[in-house]
Amino acid sequence: MTDTTKALADFTAALSAATSEEAAFDALCALTKATVGAKLFTVMTSDTDSMVARRAYTDDAVNYPTSGEKPIVLNRWFDQVLTRQLAFVSNTLADIDTVFPDAELIGKLGCGSVVNLPLIIGGKVVATMNILHEEGYYIPERVTLLHDTLRLPATAACAVAMLLRD
Repeated sequence: MTDTTKALADFTAALSAATSEEAAFDALCALTKATVGAKLFTVMTSDTDSMVARRAYTDDAVNYPTSGEKPIVLNRWFDQVLTRQLAFVSNTLADIDTVFPDAELIGKLGCGSVVNLPLIIGGKVVATMNILHEEGYYIPERVTLLHDTLRLPATAACAVAMLLRD
């Protein structure tokens, strides 16, 4: 059994046993870290009707608490992720700074690259899975692995989390 196969089997078992939104996203976080890698993992819901994003999950509650909400800003990130439903990839802190107002904090946490994967249910982006790592980490091979290995599990975890949301 390969490491990825084991990680997927562990994810399936954990997601099947999940009884809370947090447990569903815990399973996805563990799978992501075991396959693609991430120093910081969050999930943000996206409500484009009210133009508000809410942090539904974090693995760093001190710096990125789940109580966090922020307005959705119309910029190139919005166009790419929420309109065209494509992943956003950035491998430098300078580029991250052009779309995220918290770039300084991202840098202080030792991160300088990001992938925001839109989670699509019913043809609409309902959330984004956000993974961050050191600058230059999300090379094309890792992004391909993310798309090939994590897109379906991420959507499944999001659907289960929505069912279990308090």
